[in-house]
Amino acid sequence: MQKKFVPYLFLKDGRAVKDFHDPALFEDGDPIRLARQYDHNGADELVVFDLSEGDGEHEAAIALIKEIVRQTDLPIMAGGHINRLEDVKKLIYAGARKVFLNFARQDNIELLEEASKRFGKNKMCVCTENLSVLNTKKELIEEFASEVLLLADGVNIKEADHKLTAPILPFSRRMDPEGALKLLESDGISGICCTVLTASDFPVMELKAAAKEAGLSVNTFESSLSFTEFKLNSDGLIPVITQDYKTGEVLMLAYMNREAFDITIKTGRMTYYSRSRSELWVKGLTSGHFQYVKELSVDCDRDTLLARVAQIGAACHTGNRSCFYTNLVKKDYDDTNPMKVFENVFAVIEDRRQNPKEGSYTNYLFDKGIDKILKKVGEEATEIIIAAKNPDPEEIKYEISDFLYHVMVLMAEKGVTWEDITRELARR
Repeated sequence: MQKKFVPYLFLKDGRAVKDFHDPALFEDGDPIRLARQYDHNGADELVVFDLSEGDGEHEAAIALIKEIVRQTDLPIMAGGHINRLEDVKKLIYAGARKVFLNFARQDNIELLEEASKRFGKNKMCVCTENLSVLNTKKELIEEFASEVLLLADGVNIKEADHKLTAPILPFSRRMDPEGALKLLESDGISGICCTVLTASDFPVMELKAAAKEAGLSVNTFESSLSFTEFKLNSDGLIPVITQDYKTGEVLMLAYMNREAFDITIKTGRMTYYSRSRSELWVKGLTSGHFQYVKELSVDCDRDTLLARVAQIGAACHTGNRSCFYTNLVKKDYDDTNPMKVFENVFAVIEDRRQNPKEGSYTNYLFDKGIDKILKKVGEEATEIIIAAKNPDPEEIKYEISDFLYHVMVLMAEKGVTWEDITRELARR
């Protein structure tokens, strides 16, 4: 079993707080910033506790979870304030990979089977601080839940008398890194969710490296080729082209020696060798504009690396996003990259919604409201069906284009982005 390292967030009134019973802000209280940093630090998952006391606050928490999903690549396990199946559905639709039910509440115990049958066992987890539950509800948990989030402060899980075969994710406020690694050696423990991982500057990748050295299976970087297998230049360096992992934008060109390469693999932060200063250079160490590794590749000749990264701020020392901002020659052309076209058209639609333009058909649809937009989506869908019966493929091309435009108007009206859609498709 690959062991995972999982920080957590307590959400209260739209902010990140310290604990169930402590409403003081955790760090700056910004859950989006914290979640992004956990992602960059190398966390495998994020547990989110919704401490809402009312439905309005609960809806705001769901919106926050949706934004966390948008801005990170972290799988989310979320729960709290779940009173009915609809609350589970809202969390899953917000992008939570898993939802946990609180087994201190009888209504949540009764909800597990229904939710599991509706959304799938892999989506459902159980949260409890009572070890006896692992025995008394063993059959229910194993049939309808994929994991148990065990609130484990002061509990010796390694010696606990339970017969549950479902994986357990212990949650602890007190555990230090050494204790976490020892616990991860236990069979049936899927990972560790502890306070030490929630500090936004905690180097999760380095703890993973220690876990790997201890013989544990963890999700960390490991190059398929040794640095000695690369073709280096006369200075013993290899050039690295660095690219934004989402947009594909080329950001910069730099160089690595063996030590820079090894540190990059170990820490997950791009580290280069400065030829002008003759020293290692962690990108962003002075500016804060770090580059977090998503993928490293080598070309066919093994003499150039391609790094796909999450770029914080600007890549260029001039303050520009990319070092390649000076055009030398340019020929006009149509950019038909599908994702760019969709995003560009959607950006125009969104701009019309925020900055109405007289005579705009898009603004006419927004002014008429959701019923008119839905009517047009339905009509265009019907036109596609009719066009599909025509042997001429040109007609269906135009009808699908009309349909997609109206769908994008609907997306803008309902606050759904193309990134939301592509993430959902990628999960399926």
